[in-house]
Amino acid sequence: MKRVWIIPLILLTGCLEKDITKLDVKMINDKGDSVGTVKLHEVSSGVKLTFDLKGLPSGEHAVHIHEKGECKTPDFKSAGKDLNPDEKEHGLLHPKGAHPGDLPNLIVEDDGTVKAELMAPSVTLKEGKATLIRKDGTTIVIHEEKDDGMTQPEGGSGDRIACGEIPKEK
Repeated sequence: MKRVWIIPLILLTGCLEKDITKLDVKMINDKGDSVGTVKLHEVSSGVKLTFDLKGLPSGEHAVHIHEKGECKTPDFKSAGKDLNPDEKEHGLLHPKGAHPGDLPNLIVEDDGTVKAELMAPSVTLKEGKATLIRKDGTTIVIHEEKDDGMTQPEGGSGDRIACGEIPKEK
């Protein structure tokens, strides 16, 4: 009989875990208008980012995770540099890179929408050096141009056109 109550206890213990596993990040453009949401989901291979955006210029655009949790319009410079706690080189193609803020490019459709999933294998929503939940926060930033995967410091990706604040550590 004692075994029957062990299973509910194990299940309840898992429910009390403090680590965040899912987040919604609201994205804004340079005027402060909403352009949609990026859902973050902790998975075994990192953090999956699911983009559901509209009102962006069509074409290929760089997307990076930045080191500060502020999206001040119009230029989003408040987001700081790409997240790079290990001080690696920039670029998914760079032999000395990539750092955790590097992500594959987004392709925005002709109508300005994007529905896509990208993986960030070097970050987590849980505690630790590679967490996105930091005291100063972090951001998701979309740039006007594509990331060439090599050029320092941001892949020749141009101005920042959209930004979303990832909640700060409490």
